[in-house]
Amino acid sequence: MLVSFRVHGYVQGVGYRRFAVREAQNLGLAGWVWNEPDGTVAGEAEGPEATLETFRARLAQGPAFATVSRLDWERLVMRSSLPHPFEIRR
Repeated sequence: MLVSFRVHGYVQGVGYRRFAVREAQNLGLAGWVWNEPDGTVAGEAEGPEATLETFRARLAQGPAFATVSRLDWERLVMRSSLPHPFEIRR
């Protein structure tokens, strides 16, 4: 399963991308994450549906210094070649 996500709130400058990478790699997911100019963090992840649901819950919680106000989550129907292991894009 492939999903795109966008995390809103106080999520830049607090280690959110590193947190997302660590969580995704621990779960064995492929994908990427980056900071958007509007202050959100966005990315794509690919893996088994149950594992992605675990990742989704962790993203909604975020690291200690982040405040997540909203998590947009969309299942994508196209297949892609996402990087494995999960990475930060700049």
